[in-house]
Amino acid sequence: MSGSVWAGAAVVAVTAGYALFSRRLATTVVSAPMVFTGCGIAIGPIGLGLLDLEQDAGPVLTLVEAALTLVLFTDAMSVRRRDLRLGGFLPGRLLGIGLPLTIGAGWLLAWPLLPGLTLWELALLGAVLAPTDAALGKTAVSDRRVPPLVRGGLNVESGLNDGMALPFFVLFLAALPGTMASEEGAGGVFWRALVLSTVWGLIAGGLGGWLLRWSRAKGWISGDWRQTFVLAVAGGSYTVAVAFDGSGFIAAWVAGFAFGVALRRSGPAKTAAAPPREPTETPRKTPAQEPDAVDDSAGLAGHLADLLASLSFLVFGAVLLGPTLDDLDWRIVVYAVLSLTVIRMLPVALSLTGSGLALPTIAYIGWFGPRGLASVVFGLLLVEEHVPGVQLLGRVIAVTVALSILLHGMSAVVLAKRYGTWYRKATARRPHLRENLPGEGETGHAPP
Repeated sequence: MSGSVWAGAAVVAVTAGYALFSRRLATTVVSAPMVFTGCGIAIGPIGLGLLDLEQDAGPVLTLVEAALTLVLFTDAMSVRRRDLRLGGFLPGRLLGIGLPLTIGAGWLLAWPLLPGLTLWELALLGAVLAPTDAALGKTAVSDRRVPPLVRGGLNVESGLNDGMALPFFVLFLAALPGTMASEEGAGGVFWRALVLSTVWGLIAGGLGGWLLRWSRAKGWISGDWRQTFVLAVAGGSYTVAVAFDGSGFIAAWVAGFAFGVALRRSGPAKTAAAPPREPTETPRKTPAQEPDAVDDSAGLAGHLADLLASLSFLVFGAVLLGPTLDDLDWRIVVYAVLSLTVIRMLPVALSLTGSGLALPTIAYIGWFGPRGLASVVFGLLLVEEHVPGVQLLGRVIAVTVALSILLHGMSAVVLAKRYGTWYRKATARRPHLRENLPGEGETGHAPP
């Protein structure tokens, strides 16, 4: 059989194997990104040689682009306005102040450590490694001992900062001579990638959400197809933008926002004049019992996004990290460590100055800024765009993401427990602690 067939068989085997032990592994420090990245190294060029970027570039890029599209869409559609109202100062500060400072710090600190890269290549590195991925330290944002304000803030930041980093990435790429994006010029890229893609995303997401809500109110769409419709809107927002040489990722991110707003704005679905329900459907709830319309429709898209993201880490281990391990340099390792510490934590501390949050909270939020899927996809897009310094950039991105997968994955359980213990004791001493504000739509309170 050909190498691609064996590679497919290996991917299936890894996915099935992890699925069988997923619940057991969820209670340990071994995360899904760790498992899939490690298995990717094993099947890549330095292992079994079943998957190689030069030979399998097309399928690899299709996979990771589909993964990021769905993640951008589902993350954006899940953000509720109440998440930004209840303790919204936290994600607002992290995104509005912390994200630009992180990009700038990544840009500046790369200059003395990575000689040979141009000004715009250094800027690209700062933008690529700025987005965070909460999935790499899932316990840190799901442990109920952590205050709702912090959990909600980190979740909203992770869901939005990859989309907010996209304009920086697109414009820096257009400013870099020698890339395909630079041929159109910064003005053309700004118009097509930012303006037109944003407008199309608003139209596709808003219209899609309104049509789904209308069909639900009529009782014309079944539960299974409701979830399939979400996939169609996400895919349509991406593909049409790409067809007009725009940014499919920006369009998908904006469409997710518009879709969620349009779906929620109409209020609970009407139940009158609905046809007899299908035998496989859950009995229709009354308006008072009706779950969030977005949560009720996003199940399939969310599960598929998680699966594709896991497979993307498998690809990352094979085609980016594996070859990088053969050519490590101390400067790359130092920059990767700085990216996860100083470049992330200092901007977070500056953005939260005057917020009233305690030092342990600021340190916790600063540490849990894992680099994951968005950085991997942006790195592979640099390969596709033929960026002159792509070999060095790719190695830096690979080492940074790999360290993040390892360190954030291993520390999530321990630090969430310790921080939760501190929060419980601090709240007992000071009931009006700033961290005790509500978040995630909950009422703030100390954990039991």
